[in-house]
Amino acid sequence: MKHVGLNVAADPLYTMSYIGVKGGFVCAVADDPGMHSSQNEQDSRHHAIGAKVPMLEPSDSEECTQFTKLAYELSEKYDTPVLLRLSTRISHSRSLVELGQREERETVKYEKDVMKNVMMPAMARPRHVHVEKRMAELAQWAEGCEINKIEYYSKKRGFICAGTTYNYAREAFGEDASYLKLGMVNPLPVNIIKDFASHVDELYVVEELDSVIEDHCLKNGIKVVGKQIFSMLGEFSQATVKAAVDGTHDQCIEYPEQIPARPPVLCAGCPHRGFYYAIKQFSPYVSGDIGCYTLGASAPLSGVDACICMGASVSALHGYNKALGIESKNSLAVIGDSTFIHSGITGLIDIVYNKGFSTVVVLDNSITGMTGHQNNPANGKTIRGDVTTAVDIEALGRAIGINRITVVDPFDVENVRKVVKEEMECGEVSLIISRRPCALLKGIKHPAPLKVSDKCIGCKMCLNCGCPAISVKKDENGKNRAFIDSNQCLGCGVCTYACKLGAIER
Repeated sequence: MKHVGLNVAADPLYTMSYIGVKGGFVCAVADDPGMHSSQNEQDSRHHAIGAKVPMLEPSDSEECTQFTKLAYELSEKYDTPVLLRLSTRISHSRSLVELGQREERETVKYEKDVMKNVMMPAMARPRHVHVEKRMAELAQWAEGCEINKIEYYSKKRGFICAGTTYNYAREAFGEDASYLKLGMVNPLPVNIIKDFASHVDELYVVEELDSVIEDHCLKNGIKVVGKQIFSMLGEFSQATVKAAVDGTHDQCIEYPEQIPARPPVLCAGCPHRGFYYAIKQFSPYVSGDIGCYTLGASAPLSGVDACICMGASVSALHGYNKALGIESKNSLAVIGDSTFIHSGITGLIDIVYNKGFSTVVVLDNSITGMTGHQNNPANGKTIRGDVTTAVDIEALGRAIGINRITVVDPFDVENVRKVVKEEMECGEVSLIISRRPCALLKGIKHPAPLKVSDKCIGCKMCLNCGCPAISVKKDENGKNRAFIDSNQCLGCGVCTYACKLGAIER
């Protein structure tokens, strides 16, 4: 769903809107208000509006099931892709779901239709007519569909909501207000909103992120209160909705002491830690990417300077090096094995083709770590765990014309330093593969945990590797001493490079 560049025709969703579908095509997207695990608070409703496709927005687990089925029906009936807008809160919710009977559909046979399926300008122009006609029909359907419904209670206040915000408003005000719950958020109805507005004294639009519904209402002459009082930022709650409308807060449990913050860190024994600790000595410019290794940006490793989107580390470093020339040679890009397969290969080809000199590091931990240990084309297993052909990253590098390819063990800190220094100074494109399996993979055998000897003087140098298994506390004599939690330590040994007194032992 991400789109970069000016040529929106290249976006598959926009093109599929014109082509249409023969069988059902439903795309579920999850927005992330509050950025629990995202880099931005992108509102996917704009994609539905821009591509001119319908979008449904469920408010609980039951509706997720019902709306998905409905989305397929609409897709087939109106010859269109359908978007299902979720959110972090809805995606992590649990509620009762009533399952229906499984419906089997016959496989749709392919029929050659160049005018419909080949989107060159001559074909696209008449298809645009179809798209506009379809959206008009869907807008009419939205006026009377069951998923856009009104709940009348007190008519002093009315709330127009969709998805999570319906739950928040309903729980905040109960039967002291009335509600128009929109299950279809594109195209939006007009008449049902006007009818609802005529029956309430005050009308509010509660929507997370952008003012899509509010703008629709104002465009159609419907007076509403929206982003004047509700934030464009972050995730809402019952309390924030209530506070915005009438300035009151519900009673909440107050803790006597503030709970310490616990930011995410690389796991104990993570192979990425060894690499970041090794390059810390050079303080290079590091073009980062999306994955567990992004956590290397945090202190004390402080090993990432930029992070944009999947695959951007490689091409961004190329641009950095081209712009600054040889003065920027103390720099490298880091990208995980799965992200490299996903969208890093083309950037590497671009560096070679355009005679760059960037050093690219593939942090190969044999898995897709951050999102749940999914297999990927580089580890020799399908998504279901079946054995398959693995992409040979070294051979791929040679095939595209890279002469300098080195594989390192990230736990061999001194060798990593040696290799990285040589490759950054070599003056040509080079590929380093930092290879060791994720510490959490099943079947990986780890060395015994490390321990701290009496040589420790409490200097805290061991904390520079940022391992959560290491802490410093006072001993029985009241002196600061390092302590290694044997329940967390996986014996990687990176901390031994940090201790100059040799106080950390096997």
